Amino acid sequence: MIVLFDMFGVIARDQSPEVMATMSDDPSFWDAYWAQRPAYDRGDITAEEYWTRVGHPPLVEKDVASWSRVDYAMVALLHELHGAGRRIALLSNIPEDHARYFERTYEWLDLFEVRGFSCRIGHAKPEPGAFEWCRDALGGGDILFVDDRLENVRAAERAGMRGHHFTGITGLRDLLGVGRSA
Repeated sequence: MIVLFDMFGVIARDQSPEVMATMSDDPSFWDAYWAQRPAYDRGDITAEEYWTRVGHPPLVEKDVASWSRVDYAMVALLHELHGAGRRIALLSNIPEDHARYFERTYEWLDLFEVRGFSCRIGHAKPEPGAFEWCRDALGGGDILFVDDRLENVRAAERAGMRGHHFTGITGLRDLLGVGRSA
């Protein structure tokens, strides 16, 4: 079985509230931030175009920083799975600026057989094309998609994958049949 991981909310933690607070406390900013995000994640628009649509001067560095916290227990699990010969891959909704930062910063990305970054594949979850791209890149087979967002898990299941709604590492370890690390 191939384990296809989401990044944010699974391997990387959710957006940092502390960094978000330095970006804006205006609800209209956050409404625009999220409304424009799918096009930015998909790579349809550049960072400059995204921030223009949000109606704010670019906050690329703060935005990247807000998403950059990593769960090192999950990284250890990735190393454990890879070391045991398990096939692992990644599907993440991520803009190009963020993808480049993660690639420069985190060597553990090299553990993934396939990296489906939305900005590079032209599809963002829960679009069927995101899952189809990963399935094709992996050569098909038995794929388990792991995501913290139930809507994405359901979309993966509709695309013919198995799904696991991630709520913590313990449940995932149990599902995968791997022991707990110390």
